[in-house]
Amino acid sequence: MARTILITGASTGIGAATALRLASDNDIVIHYNRSEEAARQVAQQVQQRGGRPLMVRADLSSQAGCQALAQAVAQQYGKLDVLVNNAGGLIERSPARQIRWELLEEIFRLNTFSAMYLTSLCIPLLEKGQDPSIVNITSIAIRHGAPTATIYAAAKGALDVFTRGLAKELAPTIRVNAVAPGVIDTPFHQKYTTPERLAQFRAQTPLGRLGLADEIAQAIQFCIENRFLTGETIDVNGGLFMR
Repeated sequence: MARTILITGASTGIGAATALRLASDNDIVIHYNRSEEAARQVAQQVQQRGGRPLMVRADLSSQAGCQALAQAVAQQYGKLDVLVNNAGGLIERSPARQIRWELLEEIFRLNTFSAMYLTSLCIPLLEKGQDPSIVNITSIAIRHGAPTATIYAAAKGALDVFTRGLAKELAPTIRVNAVAPGVIDTPFHQKYTTPERLAQFRAQTPLGRLGLADEIAQAIQFCIENRFLTGETIDVNGGLFMR
């Protein structure tokens, strides 16, 4: 069954891996903001894997950007089967004693407000889809705290709560789940985490390594395909956090 799948932040990392994993015989909307060349490469690979890519540029930290992305999907397809709210970022590490109001707004706009607002805009499109579902990407930071990244952790925590509330509100028509990645070997940590800290994460992880972006994409695919799953957050972290 061919599906229309929108993946935000799909030019690199987990978003790109998800686009490739779900490519075959599907319409894949590759959202990006700044990384146009990387998005183009993902689009080419999606096509090589039998998918039909559509690149859409939008700044999801703004209301207008979210509206533009939802409108692009509506105009091109008129419906949506899967929404993966993956776009996000740490933006800046900040000790709790030095939090700036502007940084609070920036982090929550990118990680929380964008996913919430875009989801709201996409609900009418999802209601026209086949077995529609939403997958939100949160973080292991919501489980064990994240010194100097507490704002980011709180923003992802809000998205985790949103997932459960939305799952009840949209049932039984639209399923809503989340995936909480552990420390994954992506450009995210190359930018924000020192090699020494990454080595500590490896040592603390029972499986003895960092995760791969495709391993998170596998969990996202599971959330999409398991029709009796809703309101769940699936932790994929190599045992770094255990319930």
